[in-house]
Amino acid sequence: MVSTSFDDLPVVVIGGGPVGLAAAAHLAEREIPFVVLESGDAPASAVRQWGHVRLFSPWRYNVDSAARRLLADAGWVEPDLDVLPTGAQLADDYLRPLADLPALKPYIRYDSRVVAVTRLGMDRVRTSDRATTPLLVRLAGGDDLLARAVIDASGTWTTPNVLGASGILAHGEDQAAAYVEHALPDVLGTDRDRFAGKRTLVVGAGHSAANTLLSLSELARQVPGTSVVWAIRSTSPARTYGGEADDALPARGALGSRLHSLVDDGTIELVTGFAVRSVEATEGQVTVSGGRATITADRIVSATGFRPDHTFVSELRLDLDPILGSTRALAPLIDPNEHSCGTVPPHGADELAHPEPGFYAIGVKSYGRAPTFLLATGYEQARSVVAALAGDWAAARDVQLDLPETGVCNSNPVLDDDTITGGGGCCGTSAPATAEPAGRGLATGISGGLLRAPLTLISVTETSGSDQAGSCCN
Repeated sequence: MVSTSFDDLPVVVIGGGPVGLAAAAHLAEREIPFVVLESGDAPASAVRQWGHVRLFSPWRYNVDSAARRLLADAGWVEPDLDVLPTGAQLADDYLRPLADLPALKPYIRYDSRVVAVTRLGMDRVRTSDRATTPLLVRLAGGDDLLARAVIDASGTWTTPNVLGASGILAHGEDQAAAYVEHALPDVLGTDRDRFAGKRTLVVGAGHSAANTLLSLSELARQVPGTSVVWAIRSTSPARTYGGEADDALPARGALGSRLHSLVDDGTIELVTGFAVRSVEATEGQVTVSGGRATITADRIVSATGFRPDHTFVSELRLDLDPILGSTRALAPLIDPNEHSCGTVPPHGADELAHPEPGFYAIGVKSYGRAPTFLLATGYEQARSVVAALAGDWAAARDVQLDLPETGVCNSNPVLDDDTITGGGGCCGTSAPATAEPAGRGLATGISGGLLRAPLTLISVTETSGSDQAGSCCN
């Protein structure tokens, strides 16, 4: 029988991805009992879904410090530090061996989807003895687990943003779901047949959109009849192109230059000022209205980002920023209107804390809707939070990030280039010997954040079919 004495209860980690397993490694090092609940049937099931995508950052920045120590003790040979892994390599060459370590494996439960977290015998209204009452974690199969603390590292992969530009479903979007792919389909691999010889509309202006656009352009080169349309809300693609040759992130600069040239030569048809209002599927195709223009395509890739799911922790006392959905303390540090991923300062347990004692969200979910998350930042979150749970507040508050001078952002769009020395990484050369001091922003090559570019506002009374410049020719 599992003890219900509060101090004897384990820490429950929700999510067996990179940051969740990092938390487990730090818990194991500090000899704090824990259980990891992973909804998939293997470690990092979400990462495997974008396994074909290569990261911007080389291996040296993708391995957590505690995980590295545990793996090294078991004889693990770390991959070449300057190689940029794909998502599949991250999962197979690092996360699987980590999850199989004797210090972690017995405490990881797969096929365990969490449907609710609350306090045993009380809802969020009751205050008396709350901090010493066990947290109750309910699984989809009906099992209940008790915990002294919960670390939510479940991510946001399963809750993508909608196509609708107003933050809600566009008219007809749900009826046209069969024509819509979410971010990062494997265009040149397992999903190739869905796009070959087809006209595909990509909606979004971030790195996920850029990756897909480059892959679709390569497919168009290989397969006649394949065409690509790119629709963005802003009036200019400048923020997606970044600094190009002057970008402080060479890989992102290479992405911008390549994307720019493909738009200029007509391989990619760019439609600016396009805010999705309606989606209609007819006769094997889908027509998307952006107010003044319409686009007809065979497939849509919705690369509009992700949002956190807080529904299963709705009985906990959360202090969420009303805009981003992160903690209120973290929001100004990650606001995409002001920051890129490289200018987010180090942060830890203090900024991640909620009024609910013993509950923390870490990893990409901790950022809410902000697309400025770094994997290395998630590892430092895990270290800080576990130190706080151990009562080591000096370590919890000594938050630092060891990043290359140019920063590490998102996934690498340079096809067939797996080293930073080849211009496909975050640095362009081997990692620098010095890192930016903790607390300082990192150069990105773009002034301000992701949302600085102006948007075109379209009156709801305007009809489609306008000949305004920038509209799409079917």
